[in-house]
Amino acid sequence: MSTSLPSTGLPSTGLPERLIFIRHGQTDWNAEGRMQGQKDIPLNDTGRAQATRNGTTLGDYLRASGQAAADFDFVASPLGRTRETMERIRAAMDLDPSAYRLEERLKEITFGRWEGFTLEELDRTDPELVLARRADKWGFAPPEGESYAMLTTRIAGWLAEVDGPTVAVIHGGVIRVLRGLLQGLEPAAIPRLDVPQDVVYVWDNGRLTVL
Repeated sequence: MSTSLPSTGLPSTGLPERLIFIRHGQTDWNAEGRMQGQKDIPLNDTGRAQATRNGTTLGDYLRASGQAAADFDFVASPLGRTRETMERIRAAMDLDPSAYRLEERLKEITFGRWEGFTLEELDRTDPELVLARRADKWGFAPPEGESYAMLTTRIAGWLAEVDGPTVAVIHGGVIRVLRGLLQGLEPAAIPRLDVPQDVVYVWDNGRLTVL
């Protein structure tokens, strides 16, 4: 039965029963506070260690809960940092690192012409736009970029098609809107959610747990 996702009003064919999602490991741009978006920035050493840690955590969780990795569909954003994270996660679980799917709709929110800059730098060059973003982070789209509202429509389309247990390696902005959709959060709260890179999110029958 089709329902409406709480708060956003977006259509849904029903939320998945079991979905595990993980942010890619840290990159140098993450560490520097640069808007990364869809730029293909590789993991740094910290990010590689985070990916391996998350793979170990996920493997331990599945064993402890009596679940088999073979029952899950493994899917990742096609950007390099998510692919490397997925491959390190699977290697840490003693799985074939290459045995997963790519999904274009899971790409990070794009910041358009702002990609590569810090907010401090943008505050000097585009102060009025930075103020507009602070006033409405949900609805604001940078020049040639996406808003969180636009990203939510994209992710909702993917979420409606998830039809079995899934492990997804994705991005910070994608995790924010995914949590918003799953938990029925108010739109204004979604862009401000914390998205650490050393945790595993488990959505299981309407409950979100962070490992």
